[in-house]
Amino acid sequence: MSRLSRTPLSVLDLAPIRQGGTIADSFAESVALAQLTEQLGFTRYWLAEHHSLDGIASAATAVLIGHIAGATSRIRVGSGGIMLPNHAPLVIAEQFGTLETLYPGRIDLGLGRAPGSDAATMAALRRDPYAGAENFPELLAELQAFLDDERPEQRVRAVPGQGTRVPLWLLGSSGYSAQLAAREGLPFAFAAQFAPGYLHEALRLYRDNFRPSALLERPYAMVGLPVIAAESDERAEFLASTARQKFLGMVRGKRTRALPPVETLDWTPMERVQVEQFLGAAVIGGPETVRAGLERFLELTGADELMLNTDTYASADRLRSYEIVAEVWRA
Repeated sequence: MSRLSRTPLSVLDLAPIRQGGTIADSFAESVALAQLTEQLGFTRYWLAEHHSLDGIASAATAVLIGHIAGATSRIRVGSGGIMLPNHAPLVIAEQFGTLETLYPGRIDLGLGRAPGSDAATMAALRRDPYAGAENFPELLAELQAFLDDERPEQRVRAVPGQGTRVPLWLLGSSGYSAQLAAREGLPFAFAAQFAPGYLHEALRLYRDNFRPSALLERPYAMVGLPVIAAESDERAEFLASTARQKFLGMVRGKRTRALPPVETLDWTPMERVQVEQFLGAAVIGGPETVRAGLERFLELTGADELMLNTDTYASADRLRSYEIVAEVWRA
């Protein structure tokens, strides 16, 4: 049995909004993808918190998690992640305590410390621009206390939330969250879907510094990565131009909705290098190329689980990509 076939696979969905599409379309397409990947045997379906970005519809992350969980029956649904410094820990505990009560044993709470937005949006969120860098461990401890069993001296309770023990994950793209997850004995998810450069060092820091906890006996590392599978390498590369256009827009300081694929991109050599840095962990190709790419990625990282993000313009291409991945996974 190959390493790939032994490794759990999961889904990261940013609820992308297509050019010419609507937010309602995005939500319907997310439901369709969650239902398909549940049938295919994927482990988790996570949604990410972003704000004021025209191309991403998952800002009200907890609400969308509830919608997806209600449309499925077995797959775990969660956040990849909730940006904890944007919110009072009590509110997050109440939201996810409610979700866990409605969908017991199926909810994950992945936490990040980035704003998920720009400076103006941070101000609109009433977020301290320095929050997260200094007090993230305190916010995490406060949230954990609201999800754990009630303490005799506790004056404020999360209702719902208290005693639900929603599983917590720490997310990151650098060494900070890796080391905090190790110290707290929590599972760790690295965001190689957009920041692969620090992947190996972050995994090393997490594994070398891990302290067993009541929650986790040994380190458990999940890695997010971009994957686009199609019937052929040429078709997959064509579909990947949608993701490349997105990152090219970011390089140029302009975010857009998902754009249709194109045969060629109008970019400078420097822009191309920058875009490909974002996609450094990407696996793009036909079935055999994807199988070999995922096997190689697992060999290099030793990841315990892979969380795939597939960014294509058409929903049908995204669904088919996950079907092809499931075919090579089972094989």
